[in-house]
Amino acid sequence: MLLRRNGKILLGKRRGSHGEGDWALPGGHLEFQEELEACVRREVQEETNLAVTNIHVGAITNDIFEHEERHYVTIFMVCDYAGGDLKTMEPHKCEEWRWFGWDELPRPLFLPCENLLKTDFAPFAS
Repeated sequence: MLLRRNGKILLGKRRGSHGEGDWALPGGHLEFQEELEACVRREVQEETNLAVTNIHVGAITNDIFEHEERHYVTIFMVCDYAGGDLKTMEPHKCEEWRWFGWDELPRPLFLPCENLLKTDFAPFAS
């Protein structure tokens, strides 16, 4: 999820799974019969302790992790900060969360984020 606040987006440093050490957006898998907007609210709350608003589809990428032999279609949902205190709720999955400007993203980035940067997507245009 591209979680926006004061002209920045939230990224976390992954740990304990593929992409360990990469910076990535909050997110995860849809639960059975879960709506996209409900997934955004749940995942952001579970991972960061934050509430969100203004949820909508932003972009889609086709992400092939060659070394792990995994293939994902990533739906980037865009949302805005609505409240809460930022916390690392799943320290076994994420080392830390930080806010970054779109033009000052850290490296290395998780593959779906790298693929998103190759498109014309602009997170603050909508």
